[in-house]
Amino acid sequence: MNRNILTELIDSGFSFSLLTTICPELLTLQNVPQNPEYHGEGDVFCHTQMVCCQLCKLDAWQQLPLDTQAILFLAAAFHDIGKSACTRQEDGKWISPRHTILGEKMFRGITYREAHRFGLTFPQRELAAKLIRYHGLPVWFWTKQHPELELYKAAESIPLKLLYLLSKADILGRIENVPGQLLEQAELFGETARELNIWETPHTFANPYTRFQFYQKGNLWCDTPLYDNTSFDVILMSGLPLSGKDTWIAQNAGNFAQDIPVISLDDLREKMGIAPSKDTGRVVQAALELARGYLRKEQSFIWNATNLIGETRQKLVGLFSGYGARVHILYLEVPYTELIARNRTRARHIPENVLESMIRKLEIPCSWEAYEVTMFL
Repeated sequence: MNRNILTELIDSGFSFSLLTTICPELLTLQNVPQNPEYHGEGDVFCHTQMVCCQLCKLDAWQQLPLDTQAILFLAAAFHDIGKSACTRQEDGKWISPRHTILGEKMFRGITYREAHRFGLTFPQRELAAKLIRYHGLPVWFWTKQHPELELYKAAESIPLKLLYLLSKADILGRIENVPGQLLEQAELFGETARELNIWETPHTFANPYTRFQFYQKGNLWCDTPLYDNTSFDVILMSGLPLSGKDTWIAQNAGNFAQDIPVISLDDLREKMGIAPSKDTGRVVQAALELARGYLRKEQSFIWNATNLIGETRQKLVGLFSGYGARVHILYLEVPYTELIARNRTRARHIPENVLESMIRKLEIPCSWEAYEVTMFL
């Protein structure tokens, strides 16, 4: 195993205090208040320390491989990092809305920029990030409009067995007014995940089309195979600027179709004489008009833009697939140091504060978002 933060954790016997010296970001959780109804133990830092301690006591955690133990411990340490940025008082109560979503992005941003400090592989980073994102699901999944669908989606990104262990440690690492209530909900999560046979691995679908339609429509039976009537391909590029999307297209586009057209938002912006970050709506509308022309003819094409936000991707996927397209999302990523170096040597460089803002917003495509999702790292 390469020397990284995971080996540091293992060699330290999973010391939370050591981790705070390696990751001073955790110290921002000190003095961040919580609702005493669910967190009588005190601030978020105190809670986090207790969660890590409780995790190490779980028999099921102790039986995991060491590297998996370390990733789960790291996720536990950062599971509430989003609270440092979004905690506020409302109607006399401390709340932290959307802290799981924010926490995922914060963790990803930190570990991406500081890759030399963390030394995580892409799968390790994303497993920890998604554990942070979903850590509240075992307690609240039953309140969702489509509870089982939420579990299927989560299982596409992480083993629900690990999520259950993180949630259990999160519950045990606190002092709540009604002890046991949250544990009952987490146990229901575990029972449901086992019944659906997605406890350790995602569901196996009959074919990619069935899988895509199941996640798009949400009201299909997952074991009913659907006939794949798609007739052409649309490639949806995704990734930060300078991650190599143009290069990939130049080298690989012909694998999908000969002379496949490319709709590039950057090229359109230049042709229309619109400055970067100005009048984006006009550029997108022009791109959509071109796309609809290809879609009506059932002609394959490539949509080349950053597409960093899941909601943006889903709108495009919905439009393209509505015309019978097989939509492939291709996500590209290069190391942060390489990204910055490329930008500084680029003729039309992107202001670094703009690039940093994009990193903070980045949402990695999930495997369920399209007919096929591929990572190029």
